[in-house]
Amino acid sequence: MHELSITQSLLEIALRHAEQSGARRIARLNLVIGELTSIEDDSVQFYWDIISQDTIAEGAELHFERVPGLLRCMSCGHTFPLDGLDYVCPACGERQVVAIGGDDFRLDSIEVE
Repeated sequence: MHELSITQSLLEIALRHAEQSGARRIARLNLVIGELTSIEDDSVQFYWDIISQDTIAEGAELHFERVPGLLRCMSCGHTFPLDGLDYVCPACGERQVVAIGGDDFRLDSIEVE
């Protein structure tokens, strides 16, 4: 359900920037979503289709770019990509890791006409 509030924020940001640029239509939003977030593309799209109705963003394409999770070993400092659900450091075998990437969600760009 948190996708609704996220999508509402996206719409507000897109409309504000489109208005500032004098756009007559929002054509596309480019979103970056990390693998470690719980944000579902389908849910964002579902809410977008509903809440963007009767705005200049209605019908805008949402482009989702997924970025992989990136971890750092707390023991040896090695940085490595998340591989499924395996949190074991490939360099030293330790399991104490911290996420350093892939937990982001951002509106990368807006395309307007």
